Amino acid sequence: MTVLEDSPFVRACRGLPVPHTPVWFMRQAGRSLPEYRKIREGVGMLESCRRPDLVTEITLQPVRRHNVDAAIFFSDIVVPIAAAGVDLDIVAGTGPVVAEPIRAEADLARLRPITPADVDFVTEAVKLLVGELGSTPLIGFAGAPFTLASYLIEGGPSRTYLKTKAMMYGAPDLWNALLARLAEITLTFLRVQIDAGVSAVQLFDSWAGALSEADYRRYVMPHSSAVLRGLVGAGVPRIHFGVGTTVLLEAMGQAGADVVGVDWRTPLDEATRRIGPDRAVQGNLDPAVLFAGWETVERETRRVLAQGRAAPGHVFNLGHGVMPETDPEILTRLVALVHEVSGNREVSGT
Repeated sequence: MTVLEDSPFVRACRGLPVPHTPVWFMRQAGRSLPEYRKIREGVGMLESCRRPDLVTEITLQPVRRHNVDAAIFFSDIVVPIAAAGVDLDIVAGTGPVVAEPIRAEADLARLRPITPADVDFVTEAVKLLVGELGSTPLIGFAGAPFTLASYLIEGGPSRTYLKTKAMMYGAPDLWNALLARLAEITLTFLRVQIDAGVSAVQLFDSWAGALSEADYRRYVMPHSSAVLRGLVGAGVPRIHFGVGTTVLLEAMGQAGADVVGVDWRTPLDEATRRIGPDRAVQGNLDPAVLFAGWETVERETRRVLAQGRAAPGHVFNLGHGVMPETDPEILTRLVALVHEVSGNREVSGT
């Protein structure tokens, strides 16, 4: 077994015994860190993602500062669809904005398959990071077909997903053709990261919580499964995460994940009951708790750790990404607390 395979993070993903519960944070590399804001001054988000030197430094920043058990590759879920020929930009304060949304069958021609050469900057950055990280695993990631489709159809972020759902219900052939193309692009993007040396991958279906379970299973799950099951034999754990997905947890596990990420709305012991006893869980401290004072942070962290013991493996995380206003010192203290409490097995809900 390699050093990375034997790391607490990878072992927890596989449901194996660990010396302590591993911890990392979604969006741990980013706006909460002053060193990140400094290095990004005057550099657009897409440009940052395409510069291996910047990607490497930004990915390493929270590892140095917080002593987390895994690094998450610094990128954005729209990077592969930009590489596929879509004219888009990541607008500060808004998010991805697509110049010409996909609304008709003819629009699919603007979304071509990608090759590893289209994202060679990713390969270079991952290799640089693996060399720098040593025994700390690197997590690769991509956006799931539904979440990517929502940006492409709406033209940007949405609260209602009206155009997305209208296509899903009203033009199922176009819908399935679009999501199949996105699944192909996503699978290629994840394979590039795995081939370059990441130790695990996470598929973000951030907005899947907008769906009912029946609609998820009918319109979305087959395409997410095409990605996750396409990585069978790749040798790395597969994590699947969405927000507001309480009713979808069982299906998201069945889609092909080894680890199901759980947001803060569902206690991990209840999530494990829904997902089943054969998959690890990841999560799920509410990011807002980090603003409530250390006594509250400690109490809620102990609760999450206690509930996580119901699963065969638990990776501690927040229930969504780190908020920009978060005090980095709280995150550093939180990592130390998780290591101390889980290492001593003095896990208590009180």
